[in-house]
Amino acid sequence: MTGAAEAPLRAALRDLRARLDVPETFPAAVLADAERAAAAPRLPDEDATGIPFFTIDPPSSVDLDQAMHLSRRPGGGFRVRYAIADVAAYVTPSGPLDTEAHRRVTTLYFPDGKIPLHPAPLSEGAASLLPDQTCPAVLWTLDLDADGRTRSTDVRRALVRSRAQLDYDGVQRAIDAGTAEEPLALLADIGRLREQLEVDRGGISLNVPEQEVTEKDGRYELGFRAPLPADGWNAQISLLTGMAAADLMIASGTGILRTLPTAPDGAVGRLHHTAKALGIDWPHHVPYARLVRSLDPRDPRHAAFLQECTTLLRGAGYTAFGAGEVPELTTHAAVAAPYAHCTAPLRRLVDRYAAELCLAACAGEEPPEWVLAALPELPREMAEGTRRANSVERGCVDIVEAALLKDRVGEVFDGVVVDVKEREPAVGTVQLAEPAVVARIEGGGPDGLPLGERLRVRLTQADPGRATVLFAPA
Repeated sequence: MTGAAEAPLRAALRDLRARLDVPETFPAAVLADAERAAAAPRLPDEDATGIPFFTIDPPSSVDLDQAMHLSRRPGGGFRVRYAIADVAAYVTPSGPLDTEAHRRVTTLYFPDGKIPLHPAPLSEGAASLLPDQTCPAVLWTLDLDADGRTRSTDVRRALVRSRAQLDYDGVQRAIDAGTAEEPLALLADIGRLREQLEVDRGGISLNVPEQEVTEKDGRYELGFRAPLPADGWNAQISLLTGMAAADLMIASGTGILRTLPTAPDGAVGRLHHTAKALGIDWPHHVPYARLVRSLDPRDPRHAAFLQECTTLLRGAGYTAFGAGEVPELTTHAAVAAPYAHCTAPLRRLVDRYAAELCLAACAGEEPPEWVLAALPELPREMAEGTRRANSVERGCVDIVEAALLKDRVGEVFDGVVVDVKEREPAVGTVQLAEPAVVARIEGGGPDGLPLGERLRVRLTQADPGRATVLFAPA
């Protein structure tokens, strides 16, 4: 879509921003504060620039939160060094940058650009762990045994310098070809060990292809991206750090956790019915987490089941605590362990606070007063910010789908029914392979829609202005 054909899409995106009260530009005082902070950050005493860190991100990313270095320990096991951008080195509590970050909460991603949590001079410049740039960082050192279990945790401030900016495809190719040097090759070794530990504790990583909007040569396109093994291994390093952070905060008696209650029996029971309807064998003695890992998302029936499984992961939130009063719920059901967000402070507000809490806990000190003062309100702020980010993500995809299909109403497509409403069997969700659309479908006769089955569907509505796409059985 280019030129005039793109106008309805851009208008719909503008309306979405207005409807969700998305901040567009930074106030002048915030930009001035960012420029001052970028020129004169608070620098740590420790120098870790001799460690050859590397980053792994999508190729176009410039707001780089994390850099890692992996090595073997002389006595066996592994050492994970994980450097996280030290946003607090730039942001003064209650200053213009801090106030604006609390208003924005998260970075928001639109097809025609992102709305960052922090101004570009920080998020894409001085605070970003870009290659060959010396930056202040929160440096985690996690020693693991030969099975990948955490044996010791240390976190402190240090100067770091990344040597290489890698992307997932390139990492996967190098590891598969056997050409990766040891610090990178160990990502697969450690990642696989951590994935096995996740299985052992009953954790869940849903391998569901992600629907994403991309821009190519001025055109917006939709596609499905199936996660690579390297995506999962990289995620395990972040999970490892988040679990270590949670343990530190719980031990200290002050913290903020990412929590998710265990799904009620009724929800799991519904999944058993869904599995039966899809012809998926799920013996009662097989745990849910083990079944999920045995499924192939390329199989339409399995893809439909995995989509249904996402319902068990709803209800995540943030739980703050202090004065030694640890809450009853400390675990995240999908992680199957206590967990905290602490590895993306350039893009998520809470991570800056989690870092300060962990630094204090590791040093045996009291957290800064500005952290303790903000802690009670952070769960509410993060909940509102997360809701807005989810609305932006879904709204953008809906708008692009409608814009791509607006001239194709009446055409017939091949799809797979990936969801059917429990009390409305004639209403559900259909997924098309080409174009990569996931949309509502209505109809299906007295027996309802055939969950997990391939189905020829007719496009009955596509309106970018209302961000709606609707199909019916052909």
